Amino acid sequence: MEEQDIPRDPPEAPSRSGPSRTAENVAAFRAAESMLPEDQRVCYDPYAIRFTDPDRLDRLTEYADRHFPGLRSYVAARARHFDDVITLAAKTGLSQLVILGAGYDTRAYRIPEFKDRVRVFELDRPDTQQVKKEKIAEIFGRLPPDVVYVPVDLEVQDFGTRLAEAGYSTEKKTLFVMEGLIMYLTPQTVDAVLSFIVHNSGRNSAVLFDYPAGSGNEDSPSGETGEDLGSQTARGGEPFRFFMPKEGAGEFLRARGFSRLRVTTGEEYRGLYFNRAKEGRELRTVSSFVYALRGDQ
Repeated sequence: MEEQDIPRDPPEAPSRSGPSRTAENVAAFRAAESMLPEDQRVCYDPYAIRFTDPDRLDRLTEYADRHFPGLRSYVAARARHFDDVITLAAKTGLSQLVILGAGYDTRAYRIPEFKDRVRVFELDRPDTQQVKKEKIAEIFGRLPPDVVYVPVDLEVQDFGTRLAEAGYSTEKKTLFVMEGLIMYLTPQTVDAVLSFIVHNSGRNSAVLFDYPAGSGNEDSPSGETGEDLGSQTARGGEPFRFFMPKEGAGEFLRARGFSRLRVTTGEEYRGLYFNRAKEGRELRTVSSFVYALRGDQ
């Protein structure tokens, strides 16, 4: 989200270049959430502030709350849910974590259960990933040995080949994570990613992602007053390209070789993460979270 007013009829989206602005904004929202008192925050990421400009943080959050009320709470709920699912997987035999469109995700560096247990592969476009590596090296003095950075554009390059070249094993239990990503991929790329997971991962491997329920605002409590997020990200060169088909996530994923699905709806994560200390906060619930095991387990 750029700090500017959004025309009602935005021009055609420009080609994206440079590090992802969306990745920076999401990190900023996690940083702002992490600054809240412990009993009021939904997620905690001590490194998120390093991926945004602290002097810009207040302006960005104020802008988001004015144009996209409830969005910051959604990002916090998503981060917390993904943290919980990934941490549980790390405690129960996970060997590899593959983060597609990793952006400024910091789980490889802050989840203690990963240490000496889980090898993390971070996939992203080279321009964003280079910024990530520079920041991580600044924070820790080096790049961690258990994190493998795989520069790849999912839309135009064979990410499976890049993963194999980076040391990925098709035999190990792996969790594939697409946080805030799938809506930016073409349907063809989504199918290619899901096919790779089904045919190239070990027993009990799974996928975790969030997906938009529809056009972007119909389930939002502020749908009549909030701006359209898809139009804004498109102006930054990151348009929405994928929406879950009408048959729903269950049928969609089962047809592509997955089983044992768990879909967490907006009302469910509202109940999970927004207790009395947080009940006054507005929350956009336009997306659901899904965890699914590959079939034939």
